[in-house]
Amino acid sequence: MREIKVRIEEIYVPAALRKPLDPRKVEELALAIAADGHRTPILVRPDKNRYVLVSGCYRLEACKALGEATIRAEIVQAPKH
Repeated sequence: MREIKVRIEEIYVPAALRKPLDPRKVEELALAIAADGHRTPILVRPDKNRYVLVSGCYRLEACKALGEATIRAEIVQAPKH
């Protein structure tokens, strides 16, 4: 796996991962990221001109809530959903 910084706007969340998230958990995670930094990267796979989220919905939403433009991610080989 290779760690990179990815522009949040380039990340596609597949339908299989789109589900209602607990807003309290997103807020708590955003506060933790604001205080301690983003420690665990999300997992993405490359797909043409974007990246597809494999794992890390809450971390992605927390970074969006903080107004971040980029997020730490690891590129993985994963099957399409």
